[in-house]
Amino acid sequence: MTDFPNKEAQQKLLIELAHAKMPFGKYEGSYLVNLPERYLIWYRQKGFPKGKLGKQMEQMLDIKINGLEPMIRNIQRHFQKQ
Repeated sequence: MTDFPNKEAQQKLLIELAHAKMPFGKYEGSYLVNLPERYLIWYRQKGFPKGKLGKQMEQMLDIKINGLEPMIRNIQRHFQKQ
């Protein structure tokens, strides 16, 4: 048995990630997808925040590195935050 979420749970997580915003700092209120890649890389080197925000920031960096930002922007446009 794997620990991977089912398809519906994965979709929910992606929608949540697409609508996630930075809660503090220079980019407070910005969608994570709008954070500069260099800022996320700096956080990776420094250490992402603990908890959900840190996981989302790490996921967003992976998305940006792999050129998948358009997918996240498409999700923002077509799926309401749940």
